[in-house]
Amino acid sequence: MATPDRVKAQMKKNNLKGVNKPKRTPNHKTKSHVVMAKEGSKYKLIRYGQQGVKGAGKNPSSKSQKARKASFKKRHAKNIAKGKMSAAWWANETKW
Repeated sequence: MATPDRVKAQMKKNNLKGVNKPKRTPNHKTKSHVVMAKEGSKYKLIRYGQQGVKGAGKNPSSKSQKARKASFKKRHAKNIAKGKMSAAWWANETKW
């Protein structure tokens, strides 16, 4: 199935390389990332992440970073479980 024209236009406007490929947005006033999410035949432009805040990363080194990561995952567990069409899932993938 080919990508719809409206999706291609949104991707071009936001300089996205492809579907399900997140991109940093340093010049956006509030959100740090953007992605064109696709699940099945549905597409959705998702902006996520607070500008200027860094996640703990995949391998947090300090005790406080591990606690921040655990807190984020616990606080957003229901939204992360929704899958690729939620901002929490993408934040979990890229920032935490």
